[in-house]
Formats: sequence, structure tokens, C-alpha cells
Amino acid sequence: MDGRRCMRSGVHKWEAVREFALGLPEAFEDHPWGPEDCVVKVNKKIFVFLGNTDGPGQPGLSVKLKDEALHGHAMAAPGAEPTGYGLGRSGWVSVPLAGKGAPSVQVLCEWVEESYRTVALKRHVKELDARIHAED
Repeated sequence: MDGRRCMRSGVHKWEAVREFALGLPEAFEDHPWGPEDCVVKVNKKIFVFLGNTDGPGQPGLSVKLKDEALHGHAMAAPGAEPTGYGLGRSGWVSVPLAGKGAPSVQVLCEWVEESYRTVALKRHVKELDARIHAED
């Protein structure tokens, strides 16, 4: 995959993950450090760092994964690493969205949902579970 196609793939995934995250109960977008740093929060707590798609590097995201199996799966993704600024010690993982072996949108959304469940209030999780059961 050439660099431009790889970047487009990463941007597509970024947009899909952002849309998914904003669809979770009471989730909202914020830019606490300026327009180049997009995060999605619930109850004033960040559950996904999205960065931006305008920079020179590949798009990526950071999520908090307390479940050991999910954390291990995320860390096994090509280019994945513990999130900087000491967040990695609390289970945060940063994952590139493009490139060979990059996680699918479905997997990324599963990680975002798990991160949401980790920081959301019980009533938010209950609302999410009710939505999921209504779709079944």
C-alpha cells in the first residue's frame, strides 16, 4: 500500500471511530489543547484520544483498556505502544490506524467501547447496554 492510500485508510478509520465514539451515550467531542487535538469524553472524562488527521504522521488513537486480553490484543497491533505522559501505566494504549496489520474499524470500535465503559458512570453503561439489547 503506497503512502497516500495508507493515509486515506487511516483517515477513513479515524472518521468511523470518531462517529462511533460520539454515538455513545452522552459522549461529546472536545479540543482541550487546541484544534489539533481531538478527544471524546463522557462525564468530563476522556475515553479516547483521537489527535487529528491533518498532521504529517499517520492518524492514531489512544484508549484505556483495563481488560488484560483486550490490552494485550491492542499492544500486539503493529506500532502500538503504551500511551505517553505516564498514561500507559494506567492501561492506556496508543495504536496507529493505518499500515500493514492495522486493526479494523470493528476492532477499534470494540476498544473504544471498552474504554468508554471504563470511565463512564454506571447509568451511561446501563443506557449503552439497553441500546445494544434493543438492537438484538
